[in-house]
Amino acid sequence: MVARTYSATLVGVNAVEIEIESHDGGGTPRMIIVGLPDTSVKESRERVSAAIASCGFMMNDGVTTVNLAPADLKKEGPGFDLPIAISLIAHRSRLPIEALASSAMIGELALNGELRPVRGILAIALEARARGRARLIVPKRSAAEASVVSGIDIIGAANLQEAVLFLKGELDIPPEPCRATEYFAASSHYDFDFADVKGQHNAKRAMEVAVAGGHNLLMVGPPGTGKSMIAKRIVTLMPAMSEEEAIETTKIHSAAGLLNEATAFIATRPFRSPHHTISDAGLLGGGSNPGPGEVSMAHNGVLFLDELPEFRRSTLEVMRQPLEDSKVTISRAVGSMTFPARFMLVAAMNPCPCGYYGDTKRECRCGPPLIQKYRQRISGPLLDRIDLHVEVPLVDYKALTSTEQGESSATVRARVEQARAIQTERFAKNPGIHINSAMNPRQMKTHCQLDAEGSAYLEHAMNDMNFSARAHDRILKVARTLADLAQSPAIRPNDILEAISFRALDRNLWT
Repeated sequence: MVARTYSATLVGVNAVEIEIESHDGGGTPRMIIVGLPDTSVKESRERVSAAIASCGFMMNDGVTTVNLAPADLKKEGPGFDLPIAISLIAHRSRLPIEALASSAMIGELALNGELRPVRGILAIALEARARGRARLIVPKRSAAEASVVSGIDIIGAANLQEAVLFLKGELDIPPEPCRATEYFAASSHYDFDFADVKGQHNAKRAMEVAVAGGHNLLMVGPPGTGKSMIAKRIVTLMPAMSEEEAIETTKIHSAAGLLNEATAFIATRPFRSPHHTISDAGLLGGGSNPGPGEVSMAHNGVLFLDELPEFRRSTLEVMRQPLEDSKVTISRAVGSMTFPARFMLVAAMNPCPCGYYGDTKRECRCGPPLIQKYRQRISGPLLDRIDLHVEVPLVDYKALTSTEQGESSATVRARVEQARAIQTERFAKNPGIHINSAMNPRQMKTHCQLDAEGSAYLEHAMNDMNFSARAHDRILKVARTLADLAQSPAIRPNDILEAISFRALDRNLWT
């Protein structure tokens, strides 16, 4: 006899449905699992057998073959424990075929039959709904995470026995109510505000421009000037996430195993700040069955790289693809996987190894060769992809102790949203493009026209500062954003001048 249950496995940040078949045969009692299982799936034989016995259910007395289809897709993780166990006891416990066919299930089994959470529950719930399953049976502790998906009943079972009794119709487990709107309302606030930043008016202006147009940003300044503090507050200036963006972001964090009962939903823009010792795989994603890296975890939010020159050059170079394409493609022998990576890059660095070059109060101990070597740790192509370079000087005592309150995040965000609305209308006929930083050359030709004065300013800067063609395009995009913030239909000469002023490194800051 063959019994079938349904589950799913993660492929990147998405899930693919898996059909579990079990066949009872004769011979010496043993269990065989086929269908390209990894070690953790093979080990489910012992976990499942112990859990079934602990819960008082019976298994086949002979050879049991378990097939995970499709057989050419690698299966990973302990999440198949529950569907395998249900398929093994389906006949002896007389589970209704209709209930099995309309249900998907996922969960790790403890030896006593308790159900434990697994990663990727949200993606699996979305896949089960797409496949037309009426319900998804999950560990009780994972029910909150899956409950943000509407259109499918989420059944939280504490153990194997509850799952079996529910499928037999002998136990009523109410579906977890869809809580996407509730979680979204409760979690979509920040514990800090842009008004906390003292002084740094030029840096604050650069933040507003960067967020308004989706531009990448580099802050340069000595230690203790507030670069990290400012960076953490950039997310408070970004437009609030839509529910669709929140679910998309939560799915990535779920696939990475970063969610728990206390944090079952990501309703605020993610802010990721990896240490400079991070590996290429940690930043971009990887593994034998590739998982998301920091660039994907920052999707729809901010990726902050503090002490930028301290990152390995090879690690920084892998950033170039996601910065251009807003996605990451990782190729392995088993195939290629693509992860979303639409983020705003914010980086910070000291002006020299000791940090005090250009400081009027503290002496720099670095000679010109050492400063040049420090600067060259960041490649020209990567710098070209960073639209704004802004200096962040030390804050004087008066500004630091001033009781004057700066602009709040809500005030600045209102201007940002107004500029974003202009861009949304501008690119309404261009699917996939919503912000100025994503403009292609054809769109730039249409929307970044300059008058004679503005063109002369840009030509002079190109000749004097040896800007690359990519830097030229970045200046035009930033100028377009500056015009949008001023609600000007055309780019003004002052917009060009201000955009050029935001190329601090290209202006030979360290010479």
